[in-house]
Amino acid sequence: MKKTFNLNIEGKNRDRVLEATKHEIRKYVKRQRRVPLPEGVDFWDFDCKFGTSKDNAEVVHFATITPLIDAVAQAGGDAFYLELLAKNGVRTARPNAADSNDDEVLR
Repeated sequence: MKKTFNLNIEGKNRDRVLEATKHEIRKYVKRQRRVPLPEGVDFWDFDCKFGTSKDNAEVVHFATITPLIDAVAQAGGDAFYLELLAKNGVRTARPNAADSNDDEVLR
């Protein structure tokens, strides 16, 4: 999804437009996560870019999208650009808890 969302639409309440925008983003993410996973892939991850326009969009973490949208709305912004691209995600093993305790003892 590469899209510029307008928050000020004539004849529509700005708060309702904001909620509809968030709903559309959530719906897209749910739809992408339902796509069957290729072999060797554990989950769908997302590459995200966010900005007030396409030119100044910066890479952000997926979990920070909603607070960023709220920040633009609070600041009175007219629109924002969001780019969400699904990618393969592979889980990695966590470091062993016993190993981290040994490091603390040595310090």
